[in-house]
Amino acid sequence: MTPTTQLRIHRSATSESTQAFADDVRRGLSAHPKNLPPKYFYDPLGSQLFEAICLLPEYYLTRAEDEILAVHSEEIIGSLDILPETLLELGSGSAAKTRRLIDALFRQGRSTLRYVPVDISATALERSARELLGKYPTLRIEAYASDYDTALVRWRTERDGSTLALFLGSNIGNFDRDEADRFLRSVRHALRRGDALLIGIDLKKSRTLLEAAYDDALGVTAAFNLNLLVRINRELNADFDPRAFRHVAIYNQDRGRVELYLESARAQRVRIAALGLEVAFACGERIHTENSYKYDLDEISELARRNGFERRATWFDRQRFFSSNLLLVT
Repeated sequence: MTPTTQLRIHRSATSESTQAFADDVRRGLSAHPKNLPPKYFYDPLGSQLFEAICLLPEYYLTRAEDEILAVHSEEIIGSLDILPETLLELGSGSAAKTRRLIDALFRQGRSTLRYVPVDISATALERSARELLGKYPTLRIEAYASDYDTALVRWRTERDGSTLALFLGSNIGNFDRDEADRFLRSVRHALRRGDALLIGIDLKKSRTLLEAAYDDALGVTAAFNLNLLVRINRELNADFDPRAFRHVAIYNQDRGRVELYLESARAQRVRIAALGLEVAFACGERIHTENSYKYDLDEISELARRNGFERRATWFDRQRFFSSNLLLVT
C-alpha cells in the first residue's frame, strides 16, 4: 500500500469554534464562582507550554507513564485475551508513547495493524501519522479529527475486529467523577466483549508532590494557566492584564483533586468587547480553570466496575506515582 491509501483522516466540526469559545467564556465569567473550561488551554502557545511542562522535574506524570510503557509493554499486550487488530487511541497527540505498544504488538505476532487516533487537531494527526507510516510499513491509519463523542459514534459504525482502546496520560483526571463515568460508558459502548481499555491514571500521594507538579519553580505552569487570559484578549478583544492575576494550585484532599485557579491580585474590572460584557473582580477572587483528580486502586476498580469494565492488571513506575490500568470489557 502507498502512504496515501494507508492514511485516512475524518474531519468533523469541533467544539472549539469561535462561537463555542465566546459562549463558554460568557457563561463561565458570569457564574458564581467564576470558571473557564480547561479545554481552551490548548491554543498554539498553550500546547507548546504544555510540552515544556512535561519536561519539568516537578511534573512526574509523563516520565512515569513512559517508564511503565518502556518496561511493561510486552507484558501489557501479553495480558490481553485476544491480540487486537485495532488500536483506538483517544487524545493521541504525537503518539510517542503509543509506539511502544505498537512495537510490542508486532513483536508478539501481529503482522498488520489498524491504528485509529482521535485528536482535536487535524494538523497534529497528519504529522504523527506520517511519522508512524514511515516507521511501520504495514500500519493502516484511520484518524478522526474531532472530539471524543463524535469520533466514538462514527467509529462504532465502521469498526472491525478486536480492539485495544488507549486513553494515556492522566486525562481521565480532568473529568469530574460524573463526567469520568459518562466518558467511560461511551467508550464501553464503542467496544465489544473481548476488547480492552488501557488507561493512565495518576495516584493519590502527598500534597507536597502534587502541588509542586502543578506549580513549578520556573513558572511554566503559571504561564500555561495565564495564557487563557491572553487568548481571551486576542480572540474576544478583552483587556485582561495577566500581571494582575496569579496562578494558584491547591490539592483538595477531601475531593482528591488538584485545583487550578487564576486569582485576581486587586479589585478590577475587565471589558470583553466581543461579548459586550464587563466583568468585575474583587481582590482575591478566583477563576477556577481546571481539576486534576487522583485515585487509589480501590477507586480505579470501582470506576471500572460501574462502567462495564473489570480491572485485570495495573502497572506502576518505580516510585508508584502513576498507574497504567488494563480494563477488560465485561
